[in-house]
Amino acid sequence: MEYTVQKLAQIAGVSTRTLRYYDEIGILKPARINPSGYRIYGQFEIDQLQQILFYRELGLSLDKIKEIVTSPSFDGAEALREHRVKLLEKRVQLDLLISNVDKSIALKEGKITMMDKEKFEGFKQTLIDDNEAKYGQEIREKYGEEAVKKSNQKVKGMSQEDYDKVTRLGTELKETLHAAFQTGDPAGVLAQKAADLHRQWLCFYWDSYTKEAHVGVTQMYVDDERFTAYYDEKQPGTAAFLRDAVLIYTGAK
Repeated sequence: MEYTVQKLAQIAGVSTRTLRYYDEIGILKPARINPSGYRIYGQFEIDQLQQILFYRELGLSLDKIKEIVTSPSFDGAEALREHRVKLLEKRVQLDLLISNVDKSIALKEGKITMMDKEKFEGFKQTLIDDNEAKYGQEIREKYGEEAVKKSNQKVKGMSQEDYDKVTRLGTELKETLHAAFQTGDPAGVLAQKAADLHRQWLCFYWDSYTKEAHVGVTQMYVDDERFTAYYDEKQPGTAAFLRDAVLIYTGAK
């Protein structure tokens, strides 16, 4: 079957504006334009849109999705198998969160007791899954599967105290880095404090720390546009500033 942009938008649950935008950026082109000027989509485009929506659900950026689905080596069937694995993992995560909520309700009603550690299991898994969806491929390419596995295990093993501490540390790092950036001096006291806070924050996730790895991860913040967008959200140039501060902190500059 063939569909107009309006019909495809209706059955896929997206807006016509979204489909037109996908056409503009080259991630989903129509099969043809009919004599009346309407975009017409066929079975190939239907399958392509399904893949795009799966990847969006998993948190990938449109640039990354385009790179994947337009690659000559893209295998639709294999991609669907991978989607299934990811969705099953997500279901486990949701089941864990639902169970956590159910236990918390029962705890409030005085029906059960609940260990403090149990209260945070779902959130720790969410932290792992969100990081995996956004940066998993790049982190594996840079540090390897074993390093990622050890990092995830470390997060799962966090105590409530550790979880609270790393959360506070992340907030302090962000505030200190913001203030340091205003000085414009990566060698200054505030910038070096931010670099040290960043090291402490990393150590909650890394199995072991090295100066080389510290420099490497901050360079990745500059090289990878998604990391850069996160750090530069309020102050463009922050990712590079942190990298420069860490270069000085580690003695690499």
